[in-house]
Amino acid sequence: MLVELAKTFTFEAAHRLPHVPPDHKCRRLHGHSYRAEIVVRGEVDPELGWLLDFDQIKQAFEPLRQQLDHYYLNEIPGLENPTSEILARWIWERLSPALPCLYRVSIAETCTSACHYYGEAT
Repeated sequence: MLVELAKTFTFEAAHRLPHVPPDHKCRRLHGHSYRAEIVVRGEVDPELGWLLDFDQIKQAFEPLRQQLDHYYLNEIPGLENPTSEILARWIWERLSPALPCLYRVSIAETCTSACHYYGEAT
């Protein structure tokens, strides 16, 4: 049985986008209440009855959440231009070794704006 499991995390962070035009509102320092959704996909283990324990997702993401929560994202290596797209890829690159069945990383800056990242095409 093929399933997808999703776990959602939140963190608060500030950033600015240095490459947008000077008069763009995102060029100024501002913050978001980010929502990260981590989705894994795969076959259910017939003996256990699950793909994996949700706690595995939590344990994999928690060190990243600690790096991001209440920080200025531009100061984190790899996030010098912290768009939602780049942040989603940054998280993917750090989670995928611990979660081989990682399927999607979604980052929402607001309740109406989100980016869904599925990894690089091979």
